[in-house]
Amino acid sequence: MYRSLADAIRDAEARNVPLSTVALEAEAKDQGRPISEIRDALGRALVIMRSSIERGMVGDLYSASGLVGGDAAKMRTGPAGPLAGTAFHDVLARALAVQEVNAAMGVIVAAPTAGGAGVLPAVLTGIAAARGIDDEAVISALATAGLIGAVVAERASLSGAEGGCQAETGAAAGMAAGAATEMLGGSPRQVGHATALAQQGTLGLVCDPLGGLVELPCVFRNATGAAIALAAIEMAMAGIEFAIPADEVIDTMGEIGASMDVRYRETAGGGLAATPTGRRLAKERLYELKRKS
Repeated sequence: MYRSLADAIRDAEARNVPLSTVALEAEAKDQGRPISEIRDALGRALVIMRSSIERGMVGDLYSASGLVGGDAAKMRTGPAGPLAGTAFHDVLARALAVQEVNAAMGVIVAAPTAGGAGVLPAVLTGIAAARGIDDEAVISALATAGLIGAVVAERASLSGAEGGCQAETGAAAGMAAGAATEMLGGSPRQVGHATALAQQGTLGLVCDPLGGLVELPCVFRNATGAAIALAAIEMAMAGIEFAIPADEVIDTMGEIGASMDVRYRETAGGGLAATPTGRRLAKERLYELKRKS
């Protein structure tokens, strides 16, 4: 697999093919499997993604701590806000739905991690539903997302414990933005700009889960991560280019993560987890969990 998004873009442009083509070929070579098998695996992942969205939309799932649950359904059925009826609104609901399933110990696809798993499925399936895009195109987009995620993993990190939430929700936003841009007909170069535009908007994002649980603010950060991805897609598809290449944005994320105080790297020692309310809620909920166990 590629270690540089610039190299993948160069190869795709030289052959006049989408990034998903070079991504699938590289993965097939690495794994020693035919591309058809890899596409089948991505298709199965897409089925699980859609299933988690549907399950989360019902509104009857709550985490063991009781901190999160039911909000995706509120987005779907609640009073109309300024974005009601738009694909943007639908994508936000889908992102919440996946994360509520995750918090309730349901089945999701870690994309790239459980903590950031709501962004990619929400953006891709939401846009596909709004635009009538078929599953084969969504599967190709998942291959592009995988390529972007692999580059992030090689050049920086996908771990909140190592790089903060910029390495999880931030990476997911970059993956979703790039993948959806290709799915909408964007060029490999536009995919790179979409990735950079999304990830620059999440640089420095801390990982501060209350009580160490992947619930608050994790669930809601997925919705905001999806919103950032949508903004990046809009800009890239309009022809806007980000001056800093995606690889350098990713490198910067890695540098920031390495220098980030340990309190802001999934330890629940800082950020929102360390607020008076955050500490109180964590203490109350963790006590309830212990009492029930």
